[in-house]
Amino acid sequence: MRRENVNNMPECSSETETEEGRSDRQQRDRGNTSSHNVVSLISQLADDNLTLVRNISTGLAVVGVAVIARSIRLITRFQAASEIPARFIERNVSLRGKVHSVTERGVQVEHVPIYLPLVSPLLSKCRGVLASPMLVHLAGVELTPEGRIWLQKNLTPAQTVWLKLISREEDTLHCLVSQSRQGSMWSYCINEEVLRLGLARTAPVVGVLPDSRLYWRLHKRLHRAEVRAERKGRGLWKEDSLWERASKAARDSALFRLMRRIFKRT
Repeated sequence: MRRENVNNMPECSSETETEEGRSDRQQRDRGNTSSHNVVSLISQLADDNLTLVRNISTGLAVVGVAVIARSIRLITRFQAASEIPARFIERNVSLRGKVHSVTERGVQVEHVPIYLPLVSPLLSKCRGVLASPMLVHLAGVELTPEGRIWLQKNLTPAQTVWLKLISREEDTLHCLVSQSRQGSMWSYCINEEVLRLGLARTAPVVGVLPDSRLYWRLHKRLHRAEVRAERKGRGLWKEDSLWERASKAARDSALFRLMRRIFKRT
């Protein structure tokens, strides 16, 4: 009897392990089935409401862009120099503009903000309102009459320019003005160009501290263009020829004045 019991023990043990394994597999199968059902349900809901999900995503994206654009004033149209935030001046931000005219006071430029599809029409404040140009002065430059004529020829109405803000003085913006060359994708600084052609002189940069890094960086840049014009004898630095200098000296001499008086009397 004892031998029979001993011989039957392994069989009972294996049967118990088999039942436990079967139970574990059944539990895993039920868990997998429930997980699969949840995933299927979520997928079905997403498929049924795909248009709604897309619309919500698009709406959130538009709202996010609108908030960012409003916070950094990307699409705001500035009608006057006083409307430009002080941080724009401090950071020397570049604004896009459209030329209206060139006057004795400076260049009249209309600000053209960046256009963002869907967002700009929603946030635009100036719909239906005529744009007002701002007065822009070439920073660090004193134009000659010839320089003003050159500006009128090269800055025609409706032409696009870029204004690098340097300082603000009441209703006037002092800027580095840039425009693209005809037939080229590269732009050039008009402040430097008029100095390089001898059509202007360097002047103190208004609204910038003389001991600041920005002041000396601008002064060095503009002075280099002026020196180039002086070396090449352009514009106001143009020297008279030998014949012109001799003729002028003769006209200014005492003998020439005496002879002119004699001829007048006769």
